[in-house]
Amino acid sequence: MFQSFKTYKLLFLRLIIIVAAIEVSIYFFKKDLLFTAIFGLFIVFLLLREMFFYVRNFVLIYNKTIASILQNDFSSDFSKHKLNDNYADLFHLYESLKAKENEQISKDIVYRSILNNIETGIIILQKQDNDWNIFLMNDYFSTHFNVPKVSKWKYLKNQLPTLCEIIEQDNFQEIKTAIEISINEQNNQTFVLQASRTEIFELDYFIVLLDSIQNVVEKKEKEAWVNLMKVISHELLNSITPIRSICQNLQDLVEQDSLSDEDLEDVKNSVETMLRRSDHLQKFVEGYRKLAMLPSPKKEKIELQHLIDNCIQIMNPLFKEKNIEVVNNITFKRFIHVDSQQIEQVLINLLTNSFHAVKDNLQKQIFISAEAKENRIFIKISDNGNGIEKEIENKIFLPFFTTRPEGAGIGLTLSKNIIEAHGGYISHKNEDGKTIFEISLIEN
Repeated sequence: MFQSFKTYKLLFLRLIIIVAAIEVSIYFFKKDLLFTAIFGLFIVFLLLREMFFYVRNFVLIYNKTIASILQNDFSSDFSKHKLNDNYADLFHLYESLKAKENEQISKDIVYRSILNNIETGIIILQKQDNDWNIFLMNDYFSTHFNVPKVSKWKYLKNQLPTLCEIIEQDNFQEIKTAIEISINEQNNQTFVLQASRTEIFELDYFIVLLDSIQNVVEKKEKEAWVNLMKVISHELLNSITPIRSICQNLQDLVEQDSLSDEDLEDVKNSVETMLRRSDHLQKFVEGYRKLAMLPSPKKEKIELQHLIDNCIQIMNPLFKEKNIEVVNNITFKRFIHVDSQQIEQVLINLLTNSFHAVKDNLQKQIFISAEAKENRIFIKISDNGNGIEKEIENKIFLPFFTTRPEGAGIGLTLSKNIIEAHGGYISHKNEDGKTIFEISLIEN
């Protein structure tokens, strides 16, 4: 903390000079040189006074600096002492801690600003002894639940008893559930509650996140609409742009006085191109209409094996053409209550995807299996194709998304909508080198 030997040397030197001056003064007294002895004592007094103020200033600066550090008060100004080498280490420590404190304050401001701008209710509790205090409550939580920024858990319990009871029931442990909370004495709103507990530097923290189900749904809907509009605008531009260019070319040809055979050939090719693009656009719109106007399922009781056999029979000419082996592992007899035409369409869509996935393989296999459990029927269609790339896994159910040039990109989207209309779900995964699509349907 001191400037090592330099400070000690200066103190030691002063003591030696003072002792030497006292000895000289005594010597002059013995020699009866009274005035010289008095002058020597006066010098000793001045040296003692100088040493007193030197030590006092050093101790004062040291105490003031240490007090500032302990109190996290870095507003003191020591600039007039910085040229003094005796305090170099002390001031270096002070400036280092001041820089770290300023950096920490800046981070806290940024983090709090981020938390206050998130549309998720956040509270962080800190355990002190056997009680919990509110370490942080973001603005969204305070305003959305109309709760003042209290500092004690017991005050929050008075404001949001439903939330606090659930947390206390689980003894402030990890929670993930949905709860209903009444806001401003209005109708209950449903929130996703996620809570976790962590320990940092022997301090116990409990973090609570509350997301409105409505906000989550709206966000997902917005993302879906944005993706859909991107696809629609892309398809429309891909057709309209060349058609407009062809029309411009045809207009230039028609304005000529006469048309050569070459010009007539250009007109013919242009019209054929416009028809092709118009057909593509019509198919695209038809695909959108199928998705948007899916009729409600007309359910009837049908045997699962019979439904699977019908789909295999429809696809069999394509399978034989490419030497694809279809292995049907369904052995049990089960009836399901579904719209047979719609479910047949789903199965054909999945079998078609598998057909394209394996048609270029040396060994071409498609597997169909099913199992019944927990009042549900699970139908699995898998193949030994190359699988679905990770980059597009989250896009395969998007409308009009396709990896095949000739594909319309509505097969999986339509299949998903049909299965959901039946109260089930469809999922996919890659397992042991196979791509597996699984349909879950309610059995009754």
